[in-house]
Order: sequence, then structure tokens, then C-alpha cells
Amino acid sequence: MASAPPSSWATASAASRWPRASEEVAVLLSGGVDSSVALRLLHDAGVRCRAFYLRIWLEDEQAHASRGECPWEEDWACASAVCEQAGVPLEAVSLQDEYSQLVVEYLISEAAAGRTPNPDIMCNSRIKFGAFLDKVGRHFAAVASGHYARSTVPTPSCAMVLDTRATRSAQDRSAAYATAMVAAHGDASKTSVLKERELEARVGQDGSGVASAELPAPAQLLMSADPHKDQTYFLSQLRQDQLERVLFPIGHLPKSEVRALAEELQLPNRQRKDSQGICFLGQLNYDDFLRDHLGERPGPVFEFETKQVIGTHRGLWFHTVGQRRGLVPVLTNAFAAKGPWYVVKKDVENNALHVSREYTAADKSRARAAASKQLLHTRLL
Repeated sequence: MASAPPSSWATASAASRWPRASEEVAVLLSGGVDSSVALRLLHDAGVRCRAFYLRIWLEDEQAHASRGECPWEEDWACASAVCEQAGVPLEAVSLQDEYSQLVVEYLISEAAAGRTPNPDIMCNSRIKFGAFLDKVGRHFAAVASGHYARSTVPTPSCAMVLDTRATRSAQDRSAAYATAMVAAHGDASKTSVLKERELEARVGQDGSGVASAELPAPAQLLMSADPHKDQTYFLSQLRQDQLERVLFPIGHLPKSEVRALAEELQLPNRQRKDSQGICFLGQLNYDDFLRDHLGERPGPVFEFETKQVIGTHRGLWFHTVGQRRGLVPVLTNAFAAKGPWYVVKKDVENNALHVSREYTAADKSRARAAASKQLLHTRLL
């Protein structure tokens, strides 16, 4: 079993650990291509960077490691190689307890309640830009990640338009973009206190006791240049105080160009495939994960239109509305071949699953009920 990446920084004060943190950008580095390119764009643009690898895998994943399957070992090795090539310091930060409390407990409770949780959204808002920002990121000028998204900062510096058409390569253009982005973010962090003081100074100047200055525009989360890889949905719960401190260095690039940059920069991990797992659950099977924590609770499967029992599910938490894949095993042979079937309703109170061969069956039913109610109301008038 491989040794875990070290994480002893918590024993030292921030001032002694990172004496120049206010001049540096903390880069979240997963070992994947996207975050590696984000790091290099900032570094090559002359931005002082310090990389951080988040230790948030679960005990379940450590059990995989005991069998010779280390879901984090390759991540750490790739992150280390990328930082060594660039000459950027790398540290590991352990947030396993926070992840367990803020994400895993949420995931389990939502699934048990019959809802479909989204751990990736919570992982971003509560861990990457939550716990990490509170513990580490707040000491730095900004926190950068390899997400496909863009943002604005609440300052006139955001109005800066960078004309990149004359640059010769993707690397040149992206380095210029990174420089402008960090400059704009720096202006925002420096002027935020001044804006507050200016606003306070203007309160009551017109005798009304009301501020005569306009509030600064809020930071905005914008879609990335690549609509197929856009990750703004997974960042949608970031608060203003979080979004104001975040940089997305590759948000202006399509995925194909990020891959091209990885080749151009000869990154050690340039051939690595994209991760498809749930945030920090790694290679764990999601159904197995739910089964370990919630067990099974069999119940009837009804055909939505006829209310006929056509199968038995093993637990509502294994299903979500709109689901198509994975339904055949819970249906009787007589109905399994009549699909495709879709989950259209989860009845938590009666532990029943409703399926239909019409994807919009439940919506149509609700629409008919609403129309009938409106017709009845019209006749009574």
C-alpha cells in the first residue's frame, strides 16, 4: 500500500508556513489535465503560485488501497510531477473530516429522504471553496481551480477587454489572459475596503441619512467558452464572498485547446484521461456506497398508468426520476422486455417506485389534473 501524501501544515501558523501568501495564488491541483494547465497558465504568466492537493478520500477508498487499488496514488504522483516540472511548491491538505460531515452526511440524508443529491455541487461550495478557503485560501491573494467556468470581480477592472487575436499561440493568449485576470482580481481585493469606506463617508451627505453612493456590482459566475464542458451548474451555490476570491484560468478555453496546451507544455500527465467519478468518491461504485450506508429496502414497482405491480425495487435511493438505465433487473421478465422504461415518480411514504414507457407520463398527468381543475373553476364562475 502506498503512503498517503503528507499533510502536516496544520501544526504551523499561516504566517510562518506561507510568509508571502498575500502575493501568491493558491491553486487546487487534482493531478488531472485541467487543473495542471490552469496552474501552468498562471505560473507562466508570472503569477506566484502554490499548489494544494486535497486529501478528502473516504475510509472506503482506503480499503481499496489495502487491496492494491489506490484511487489517490496516481493523482498525487501526477500532481507532484507537474509541480516539479514547473518549480511550484505542492502541499497536501487533509479535509477528510469536513468532507464526511458536510458532503457525505448530506448525500446520505438526501438519498434516504427520496431526493437525488448532488455531492459535486456541495463539494465545491462546502469543501473546495468552503473549508479549504476558510482554512488556507483566505491567506492567499486568490484561489484558482481547473473548472470550466468564468467569473467577474466587482470592480471597474473587470471592464478591461483583452484583445488576444494577434497572439501567435494558445499558450501566449492564455498567459496574457491569466495576467489580466489576476490583475483584475488584485484590484478587486485592494479596493473592496476602500469602496466600503467611501460608501460610509457618503451616508447622510444629502441630509437623508441614506447612502448616496451606488453599491458595487456583485461578482458574476459566467459560462465557459466550451458549452459541452461547462461546469457552472456545479458552482452555482458559491456565495459572493467565495466567488470574489476564485479564479478560473481555463474558463475561456475549449477542452480541445486545453488538451493542446497540455501537449505544448509537455505536461507529465498530458495523456491522462478525464475523471468521470463523483467528487472525491473516486472509483467507488455509487450504488455500493449507498448500500453500505443505507442498506436495502425492497418495495413494489408500479406501472404509472395502470397502477399494476410489475417488479420489486431494492431501495428508492438507488433510483432517480428520469432514470432509464438499470431498471430491467427490478422488473419481472414479462415487463422487462417491453421497455424502455423510465422512473417517473418516487413515493417515499409508501416505498413505491413508479415507472412508465412514456418519459413525460407524470408531467402529463399533472398537466391534465391542472387543466381539469381550471375547467371546473371556469364552470363554477
